[in-house]
Amino acid sequence: MSDRNPPSIIVFDVNETLLDIMTLEPLFNRVFSDYKVLREWFSALVLYSQTMTLSGLYTPFGELGVGALRMTADIHQVDITDDDIVELKKRMSSMPAHPDAIPALTRLSDAGFRLVTLTNSARGASPTPLEKAGLSHFFERTFSIEETGKFKPAAETYRLVARALSVETSDLCLVACHLWDTIGAQAAGCRGAFVTRPNNAVLTAPGVPLPDLVAAELTDLADQIIGCR
Repeated sequence: MSDRNPPSIIVFDVNETLLDIMTLEPLFNRVFSDYKVLREWFSALVLYSQTMTLSGLYTPFGELGVGALRMTADIHQVDITDDDIVELKKRMSSMPAHPDAIPALTRLSDAGFRLVTLTNSARGASPTPLEKAGLSHFFERTFSIEETGKFKPAAETYRLVARALSVETSDLCLVACHLWDTIGAQAAGCRGAFVTRPNNAVLTAPGVPLPDLVAAELTDLADQIIGCR
């Protein structure tokens, strides 16, 4: 990291960073006869969530997910049933943790870092996806962008966390496997720690801030964060 004081609060993205969205693949394999359409759907979901924010509009992330599935089905000229929608919602609410999540969170917690989450997903009833995945006890707070009505990487989402915790954004380090998320966090004054999950990579181009830390596994990223202290 830079020569600024190291952050004391680690903010985790949830979907794909902590929870494994690849468990949605069976749905896409059945409906589209190609599990790789999952990535197309997820890219559309991210694109249109950001489009809504840029346009001054808001629809809950889960509802955009359903809409993106119907749109993807229209593009591929396949039929989507109500049962498919039910399965999508069920799978999205019960994604398991990545194998490196618990070890990494344990190391950071034992090292004395404060841990919170920030997700594009709306708050839901208990048990939450983090509870189902066995991760919720690591976090002192779980933040949703629905409190701002703006999706990440809008600066307001990261400032929401800092304001709620009575700290500066410079006290926060966002951990995410999406570069657009770390870029947004860094632009808002946070640090950015990037885990290179499959289908995600660093973008090298003029003016694009590189993450402060990069690793292929959350455990390695946790060790780097601890080492910066």
